[in-house]
This record gives sequence, structure tokens and C-alpha cells, in this order.
Amino acid sequence: MTSTTDNFDFEGALSACAAGEHSALHRIYQLEGGRLLGVALRIVRRRDIAEDVLHDAFVRIWEKAASFDPSRGSARGWIYSIVRHGALNHIRDHAREVPADESLTESIDHESSSHVPDPYHQVLLSSEAGQLYDCLGRLDAPKRSSILLAYLEGCTHAEIAARLATPLGTVKAWIRRGLQALKECLA
Repeated sequence: MTSTTDNFDFEGALSACAAGEHSALHRIYQLEGGRLLGVALRIVRRRDIAEDVLHDAFVRIWEKAASFDPSRGSARGWIYSIVRHGALNHIRDHAREVPADESLTESIDHESSSHVPDPYHQVLLSSEAGQLYDCLGRLDAPKRSSILLAYLEGCTHAEIAARLATPLGTVKAWIRRGLQALKECLA
């Protein structure tokens, strides 16, 4: 028994998309949307992100349909590669993001409190442990907090000095020495 995809003219559908026929893109989505979502989901591992990747991929398919070259491969393969590359690009683009813990964000927003939680513990709670976290653990608390406030929260040296109630020069030294220690530890 042959499946519907065996009889579908993907190349013709892409040509129709290039000609501005919205119904052709809709037919591709109806036929392949579920499987394409599965491809994205296997890569990004979150349904909401996979749905965004799929949406962006269909926008790209619509915009780039005219660039499809049948001499380089099948139309169906081209469609799948757009989804796959979109998912991989998302992973690559977001690999360095470390989500801030809500409690840390709220405590920073409420600066009326004189106590600033140790960002190191927040990173450990919200991230997978790795070599960087091991190296951060070897730093003393002031250096670690200063580096994390600077690089995770985007605080300036002056903002860190104010939050930690420490002279600006001391904060700069902590960050400089802490980064040097991290560099040596990671080498």
C-alpha cells in the first residue's frame, strides 16, 4: 500500500509556493506538519519551541521556495532540511543562555532588601552542573557573585559595587582575578 506522501508532488507544491499559491503551502503543512513537528521536537525537546521552529520553517519555505534546486536533492528532503536546520540553529543560538531563577530576579527588582542572594546557588539550581560550575565553585563568594552578576545579570561594575556594598575598585579586582582563575581552571 502506498502512502499519501508517495503520491504527493512536493516539487510541484514548492513551484506553486514560489508562484504565490498559499494553498500549496497549506497542503504541504497538512501532509507533513505532524512529522516535521516531530523532527523539530526531537532536536529542541520542548513542544512550544518546536512549534515556533516549525512556524519559522514554513515561513522560510514560503519565502525560499523559488530557490529550491531539484538537481541538488528531493523537494521533500529540502523541506525537512529547513526544519532540521531551523531547530539546530535554535539550539546553537540558545546554548549559552542560562535562565535566571525567578527568586533572583525578584530579589534584584526589590532592591529595598539589603540581602542579595548568592547568584552561584541560583545558577546551580537552574542549570546542569559542568566544568564551568565546578570552576565557579572554587572561587570565593565575592568573586563568584561579582562575575555572575556581571555576566548573567548584565550589571555594570558600579551596580555590582552598590549591590554588594563594596568599593568599585574592589569589585573590579574581584572580577579580573575571578576571570583569570576561571581561565586557568578551564584550561
